[in-house]
Order: sequence, then structure tokens, then C-alpha cells
Amino acid sequence: MKKNYLLITVVLILSLTLLVGCSSNSNKEELHIYNWGEYIDDSLIDEFEKETGIKVVYDTFEQNEDMYMKLKEGGSNYDLVVPSDYMIERMISENMLSKINYDNIPNMKNIGKEFLYRDYDPNQEYSVPYLWGTVGILYNKSLVDDSVESWNILWNEKYENEIIMMNSTRDSIGIALLKNDFSMNSRNLDELEIAKKDLIKQKPLVKAYLVDEMKGQMVNEEAALAPAYTGDAIVAMAENENLDFVIPKEGANLWFDAMVIPENAQNKENAEKFINFILEPENSAKIADYVGYPLVNTEAVKLLPEEIRNSEVIYPNLEEYPNLEIFKDPKDFNKVYDEIWSEVKL
Repeated sequence: MKKNYLLITVVLILSLTLLVGCSSNSNKEELHIYNWGEYIDDSLIDEFEKETGIKVVYDTFEQNEDMYMKLKEGGSNYDLVVPSDYMIERMISENMLSKINYDNIPNMKNIGKEFLYRDYDPNQEYSVPYLWGTVGILYNKSLVDDSVESWNILWNEKYENEIIMMNSTRDSIGIALLKNDFSMNSRNLDELEIAKKDLIKQKPLVKAYLVDEMKGQMVNEEAALAPAYTGDAIVAMAENENLDFVIPKEGANLWFDAMVIPENAQNKENAEKFINFILEPENSAKIADYVGYPLVNTEAVKLLPEEIRNSEVIYPNLEEYPNLEIFKDPKDFNKVYDEIWSEVKL
């Protein structure tokens, strides 16, 4: 009997220990983030975890549409995502985002006023600006002997299999629209049909449709021409002196990426803690140093080297580019854009 009681006691103790352990693990605070690839200095995630005790689970996406579909289909548990302007507009209209409690983000004071109350979030209720930039053509001066000033050069048969295009619905269709002097936000079926035919015509010239991998291809001189976001261009140019960057004469996309909290987020306050952490000037400056993109954090800009602050590529004088255009949510035309891109990729 004593042996039986002893055995029962041991089993009970072990069971309680396991239950306490499971409870401890389940109560551990977490934060699930969904961001663009290569869009943060990983050391900041480690610093945030050490500072707060919150475990960060970090995933990446390649284009806004991929992120949107994952959240829209359900089953994801992200607390913080970083979409672009037009996608934020769409997610707000579809009630996919939670309003942010700015009382938990005192470092909002560091964001320049010109980056707030933009059209995609006119009441500044759902988003916190992260980075911004433009799109242009990154090209290799030793491989391209034509003047690079127009999007048309990406259709030049002379550079067959030396052209990289963006694996991005809005960016690539937008470039084809600009090439024909149409708006990047066109809702005209005839204009969109012309853009589609141009992209299909261009396809035999294209070496690959890429986003993050583009930089490596251009640095290694495996391609001669590629549309590129500002930050990617800067990083690539720093690694290969033969590379240069230009904003085409027809215009280009002026974009803003911002941090938002999904409506079904389970760790909203942890997300707000992370946002506030990112907006510490030293932390924002570290992100800029890693990714090369211009900052919305005016206090952090002051910490950057003078050659970065004065770079016309990183911080262009927007008054010199009056035809830069911000993407807007095409609303009922989303399906048209998706169908065009599907036909091009097929």
C-alpha cells in the first residue's frame, strides 16, 4: 500500500510539474510579425526580445497581394504587418485592421508631419509610417550603352535576357502604364489592355521576375537592367560601382510602407510596444543603415551620415519630380489587375 501511495504521489507531482510547465509556456508573451523580406536589421528583433521578454515570430512576404491573401483567407495569427499605401487603404475599407492606440506609442512625435494623414489613412487611425521611397531603373553602365531615361528601355530587344522585371502586380503593370503615358492608377480597360499586351510582348526579353533576389543579380552583373526600389538600388550601387539609378522621365511610383495591426491580432499591445521601439531614433537609423531606404523618422535622419542625408537617390527633392504618383486601391478593379498579372505570368 505504501509503495502504491508513493507511486501515486510521484505521478501526481510529475503531472503537476508538466501542467505548470505547459501553462508557463502558453502564457509566454509573443508577437507575430509579417514584413517584407530584408526589411529590418535582425539584431533589432533580438534587442526587443531582451528588452521586453516578448518572443518575436517573424515571417516575410514578397508582394502586397501575397500578404493580403494570406490574411484574407484566415488562419494566420499576425499581430503586426507592413503593407504599402494602397493595400492599407484596401484593408481599412474591408475592416481588416484595428485602430491603433497612439497613447502606447509616444515616439510618434519623431515622425515627420508630411508622412501623416496621407490619403491611404486620412484620419491617421490605423497605421504608423515605416519607410518610403521611389521606384526607378537600376542599370549597369558597363553593359548598357544607351541613354537610360525612359521605361521604354526595358522593352529594348538589344537587352534580351538581361532585363529583370518586378514580381509585383501593381509595380510591373504600373511601369507598363507609365510607358504609355497612362496613370499608374488607371481604371480604363483600354489602357489596361495596352499595358497587358506590352508586358506579354516584353516577356521573351525578361531574364526573371524578382524582388529581393534582384540585388544579387545586378551586383553580380548577371543582368543589365531592372526596376528597383530606392533602397535596393542604394545597397546594390554600394557593392558594384558600375551600377547607377535613374527615375524615368515618364514618372514613377512614390510609395509609403506603414505598420498596421490586423483586426484579429491576439497581441495588440505587444505590437504597439514594437512600433514604439522601432521609432526610437537609434533603432530607425539602424534600419536605414541596413536596408538603405529613406526614413520617416526625422530625429533618426539626423543620426545618419551626411552623405546619406544629402543623397539625391535616397532623399530626392520631390519638387523636381512632379509626375511621381502614389498607388491607390483600385477597388472594384482589383480583379482586373490580378487577371492581367496572371495572364502575363502564364
